[in-house]
Amino acid sequence: MPALEVGRVDRSRVARSARHTGRMSDEVVEHIRGALDAPVTVLEYGDYECPYCAAAAPVLRELVEMSDGVVRLVFRNFPLFETHPHALTAALAVESTQLSGVFWEMHDLLFKRQHRLDDAALRGYADAVGADPDLAVGEPAQRFVPKVRSDYAAGVRQGVRGTPTLFVNDEPYADRVELRALQRATGLSRSLRRRPWWRR
Repeated sequence: MPALEVGRVDRSRVARSARHTGRMSDEVVEHIRGALDAPVTVLEYGDYECPYCAAAAPVLRELVEMSDGVVRLVFRNFPLFETHPHALTAALAVESTQLSGVFWEMHDLLFKRQHRLDDAALRGYADAVGADPDLAVGEPAQRFVPKVRSDYAAGVRQGVRGTPTLFVNDEPYADRVELRALQRATGLSRSLRRRPWWRR
């Protein structure tokens, strides 16, 4: 599979809700899980065929869900297509589901079903989450190449070499992708200590 062309990234527009991903025809959008105004942003560069990303996915989801609006997750594609033959087509399939508003459902499902990412499986996953399976693979999915390319280019500029790579408020995160470590890095361990026990 040919390497992605590294081009200019337009980040002037972002998603306006945790589930909204906008139109692909004229804008490149971010995929955000959590409160849009969260003071802490965890940025992940991930690959849907990477086993370490699959292990990280539920941890990052739990981090956001238990943060009470403090942490949001931004996911960007960084398919390691030279070692993961299905990574790029999987990324395109997940991007296609944004049109149905089920990006995160497809994102989570692919990490759970990582053992099978061929075209037939991707169509089935899209259908399972309520998206149009005809957009998930083949020529229709090519319209989402600019999004994947821009994510990849942004990662290259930030020095990403593998997946998952995380940044916490633009600072590289070098610890294990474990809940306690991420709580410390995002300041959640301190905020949890200050909260009443019945709100934890």
